[in-house]
Amino acid sequence: MSSILTSATQTAHSVAATLLSKSQVQPGNAISFKDVKEEAPDQAAALELKGRNIIVGVPGAFAGVCNAQVPGYINNVQKFKEKGIAEIFVVSVNDAFVMQAWKEHLANGNTSIRFVADDQGSFTGSVGMLFDASDLLGGPRSKRYVIVTNGDKVEKVAVEEDPGQVTCTAAEKILAQL
Repeated sequence: MSSILTSATQTAHSVAATLLSKSQVQPGNAISFKDVKEEAPDQAAALELKGRNIIVGVPGAFAGVCNAQVPGYINNVQKFKEKGIAEIFVVSVNDAFVMQAWKEHLANGNTSIRFVADDQGSFTGSVGMLFDASDLLGGPRSKRYVIVTNGDKVEKVAVEEDPGQVTCTAAEKILAQL
């Protein structure tokens, strides 16, 4: 019985990831944050993108590779600002409690980087970055990506072919391209 339930759950997660995700966002497309949470789990809101921004999408808070990637952005905030970046957002399909705990873990809460919970995957799906990670992370998750925007218009998109690697989405690589 449990194997039937497990199989049904995995199928449902795979279908949900497929339905929530649309084609991947491209330069020139407009985007908006949909139903994300930053401060509290009961306060969903769309975040406004003003000026040039960087959105760093990661598969999971506290995951090893994500823990290795995000400090590059934290440590280089000033360099990004010098290149004209107004804000950096770290987005994951996790809840607000987890994202705030992760921010505290990585930076003792002392960073201007905004850690955003996309607990329903609505933003991640709207930019075409949702994938089925049921086998490893229990359900649909975010691909590892970076989107550079100017306001709500996409300037650049970098997506890792293997979400377990950090190559084209490393802070130093993105910084060099600005």
